[in-house]
Amino acid sequence: MEYIKVTKENLEKEHICCAISNNKDVQVASKKAWLADRFDEGLVFLKSVERGKCFIEYIPAENAWNPIDAPGYMYIDCLWVSGSFKGHGYSGDLLSKCVKDSKKKGKKGLCILAAAKKKPFLADPKFLKYKGFEVCDEADNGIQLWYLPFEKGAEAPSFKECAKHPHIDKDGYVLFYTNQCPFNAKYVPVLEETAEKNGISFKAVKIDSREDAQNAPTPVTTYALFCDGAYVTNEQMNDKKFLKLVNG
Repeated sequence: MEYIKVTKENLEKEHICCAISNNKDVQVASKKAWLADRFDEGLVFLKSVERGKCFIEYIPAENAWNPIDAPGYMYIDCLWVSGSFKGHGYSGDLLSKCVKDSKKKGKKGLCILAAAKKKPFLADPKFLKYKGFEVCDEADNGIQLWYLPFEKGAEAPSFKECAKHPHIDKDGYVLFYTNQCPFNAKYVPVLEETAEKNGISFKAVKIDSREDAQNAPTPVTTYALFCDGAYVTNEQMNDKKFLKLVNG
């Protein structure tokens, strides 16, 4: 498999968005705008030459849009290989390239979000364990921070205190999200419209800055749904899933 590094120079012409091929789609536009602002902060987006879900996205942990303390580490935003790309070793290829690049840049190691059992839109813990990752911290909602140190004795990353006990002081449904995930540009408005039509108390809070993301009340900032203050899920929803959740 050949891979392409997406940069400011080729961003507009490269396919980058999961299962979305139309470059004019609002989801593609939002994701590319978010990426364009991150490249100067050290973000790397490496993908297969073929269209599809086969890519890795990582950034120096100090610049990650997550409430973590991981100085000197590289944080993996997303490692996604699925569909016809699964089962060919591409996940290992992409991870190896990330390791090589991170070592070259003098990083202490890698870190990434997962959970004890696989959750949607989070890394597979079985794969991480197989590759030598270990859990270094865990929030009350089961979201874990995994790390792969490059040298023995390296200080382990951790969640910031604001993210260890996910809870907010607001009633109703509250969704925190960012444009890191392209699907939000389409489906957050769908939830807003669905909630309004059905008389559901709902508020979407878009995280627009790294500072706000690093002080968020949840380890997962791309999508974190709360209900009456309690954390519910990081799984992105359409109208049917949302109504099913609300109606029990």
